[in-house]
Amino acid sequence: MLCHWTKMVKLSCVILFAVPILTGCWDRLEIEERAVVLGISIDLAEPGAEQEEDEVSHLRGSFPTPDEAMIRLAAQVALPGRIPLGPGEGGGGKEGPGQTVWVIDVVGHSVDDALMNLQQQISGKLFFGHLRVIVVSEAMAKRGLQNVNDYLKRNSEVRRMMWMMISKGNARKLMTASPKLERVPSLYLLSTLDDAVKLGKFPDDYVGMFWSNSSKKGQEGFLPYVEMMKEQNIDLLGMAYFKADKMVGATKPFEIAGYMGIKGLNPAGYRGVISLNGDSVMVVATHRQSKFDVRIVNGRPHFKIYVQTEINLEEKIKGQSLVVSEKIIKSIEEQNKKSLKKTYESLIKKTQQKGSDIFGFGEYLRAKKPRYWDREIGTKQRWQEAYKTIEVEVTVNTRIRRVGMKAK
Repeated sequence: MLCHWTKMVKLSCVILFAVPILTGCWDRLEIEERAVVLGISIDLAEPGAEQEEDEVSHLRGSFPTPDEAMIRLAAQVALPGRIPLGPGEGGGGKEGPGQTVWVIDVVGHSVDDALMNLQQQISGKLFFGHLRVIVVSEAMAKRGLQNVNDYLKRNSEVRRMMWMMISKGNARKLMTASPKLERVPSLYLLSTLDDAVKLGKFPDDYVGMFWSNSSKKGQEGFLPYVEMMKEQNIDLLGMAYFKADKMVGATKPFEIAGYMGIKGLNPAGYRGVISLNGDSVMVVATHRQSKFDVRIVNGRPHFKIYVQTEINLEEKIKGQSLVVSEKIIKSIEEQNKKSLKKTYESLIKKTQQKGSDIFGFGEYLRAKKPRYWDREIGTKQRWQEAYKTIEVEVTVNTRIRRVGMKAK
């Protein structure tokens, strides 16, 4: 009798464990029934755009129209069976981007409102699990990204490893671009920024990192600042830096190297020209290292930055008779130190004028001088004002590691 009850208990346990497993696909959604969104662009809508809007999320007289300025959102939706799956299918091909994705644009008063209008026009459910890039126009970024960030943070399908970028001019153009190296424009934008990081042209700055930096009390966020060129290629113009959720300025391309030098980020991938009494040489940075220090002087924070860079002599531009001797090497190192110091100080002052601490000086102050921070600063808004007047002293040291070789 005991054996019979033991078998019954074991059988019941097996059934209890099996039932949850058998219900694993109850809420499945076939991929053919999804509208896979690969990229999104957001622009300010032109005057009169409200005439295009259907009463989907609001009803005049019952559910009032939001007071927010209208936006134009373009979504790049993948066409089933047309996305290249292997390396042999990655080129531009005869079909072109227009045959692999479908770009649809709608207007709305917010991101959610615009996507609701978009869903009204598409049969499949919008799916953001493969969303890789979001392009926001400069005009939109200067008005503020609060609504854009809020919607994306709340959407569980959105990856924190995607890229958000600021476009000089119209953002929708990047959704309809026809790059020669890739049939899917969103994947071309993605690879452009991923490769820029690998080549030392831009720091890691996925959207999750941007949100994290923007939420800190002593730091601001930045995003890639790009422009589409005549050949449908993408030019990385610099870094768009923010104050809270609003874009307040942009750097020049070489100032990206300045930011990475101050932060000690590697790999180093930028080149510079050094002039020596009428002769010119090209040097390339290979490695960087930096260290921060902070002291309170006369009741104000005083920062010191120590930057160590290693460079290689890349080529002679002018001066065929220039002999690379120990004296010349020392001269190159000294000129490079002066140039880098000027670049670093200029970039810091530029961000100070806007109250945008993209370097994280405030976070360093919070960590090293917590009592001073709690007593004198305390909030993000107060640090934005204090950052404008802090003193930053930069010390640069450069060492040439290689001068190349020349066949006789």
